[in-house]
Amino acid sequence: MPADSTARATARETIALLTGAAGFTEHRPPPHPLPPDGPLGWAGYDAARERAGTRTGEEESVVYGTGVVGDRACVLLAFEFGFLGGSLGRLTGDRLAAAYELALTRRLPLLALVATGGSRMQEGMVALTQLQRVAAASTRLRAAGLPQIAVVRDPTTGGGWATVGAGADVVLALPGAQVGFAGSRVRPADADPHAYSAEGQFAAGQVDAVVPPGELARAVTHWLRALGPHGALPAAPLPRALSAARLPETGREAVAAARDPRRPRAEAYLADYFGARLPLHGDRCGGADPGLLCGFGLRADGLPVAYVAQCGTPTRPAGYRAAARTIRLADRLGVPVLTLVDTPGAANDAEAERAGAGAAIADVFAAVAEARVPVTTLVIGEGGSGGALALAAPDNTHVTADSYFSVIAPELAAAILKRPPSETGATADQLRLRPQDLLELGFARSIVS
Repeated sequence: MPADSTARATARETIALLTGAAGFTEHRPPPHPLPPDGPLGWAGYDAARERAGTRTGEEESVVYGTGVVGDRACVLLAFEFGFLGGSLGRLTGDRLAAAYELALTRRLPLLALVATGGSRMQEGMVALTQLQRVAAASTRLRAAGLPQIAVVRDPTTGGGWATVGAGADVVLALPGAQVGFAGSRVRPADADPHAYSAEGQFAAGQVDAVVPPGELARAVTHWLRALGPHGALPAAPLPRALSAARLPETGREAVAAARDPRRPRAEAYLADYFGARLPLHGDRCGGADPGLLCGFGLRADGLPVAYVAQCGTPTRPAGYRAAARTIRLADRLGVPVLTLVDTPGAANDAEAERAGAGAAIADVFAAVAEARVPVTTLVIGEGGSGGALALAAPDNTHVTADSYFSVIAPELAAAILKRPPSETGATADQLRLRPQDLLELGFARSIVS
């Protein structure tokens, strides 16, 4: 299938792109016929449905059933945009609800291949309330610990985006797809079209990845392996130290080692730790922090681990919200969590305050405290105050020899105490922030090598 045609491929073509030779077994819900011309008696509605069926070969705007992607069984549902714009009516709602129920009954992940213009106006409020049915069905899957992945195609707008699409645990998008709540005919005439595209939604933290068609089957397979469902999983193994740094003799040396630009950073640790990484992008509130990496990964032995990794920069509110989202998703799916701490502290500029820095940090503290899965933390660089502590697992935090952790940066501590800059080193010693100090104080469980 040509790459440039995939965004407008039919429902069955999109399913075949993912399932390949493994095949797809279609299911149909029990028939519940509509009254003539639908619940509103909309003149010409039956004729429009008949024309759509003749044109597409489908009975409704959604096809669903079971299939295998890579080596993972799942329930697939795919919208047929050629059938009345992939719109949602009562019979569509029947199929969507049945697909979610099939996933719940068989304890399988749900993979939604979305292409829809929204609710079907010829059915009025009957059509609109199908969104409530979808939301309730999605909630039941979530409560059962079953993952939901959406692939948004061209176009994905209206209530379909606001439920099946954006309501999924992981949202992948095809390049160039129109994605947004407002469709092209109802948005402001001067609206920036980029904001309603897959790439624009990625930039705004609403989409986790824009995946070319040729890479889609592989990406979905990895996500299905990572998200499960799984049985009982062990705690995330500790990463190995990536530097041969010796333990510092003074607090000043500890700070200097952690701030050394040659020190290994989060990207190096994650690359060494995982065989495959699957990033989660953005906070779902319009923001993304490039200084905080979140997602799921697969180790060489196949063990899935969720990760949240600071990259040595001040962490912004969007980063903390993305971290909380990742930890809670991992907890719901039973996947262990690894956090890598490395920040001079939370961003403290006016923009960060307006974006809710305090509330975002509080939410990460709560997500870690609530987690039922094991959370493992390695401090790989700077541990700057509460902005770092929010990601540290109580009783399961470890440190490298080129890291430190402190209630406050020694320079700021000296300033608060009205000491001259020449006393910063002595202040660092008083703070007892070296790795060996953290071990002796009981904050760290070990110094990794």
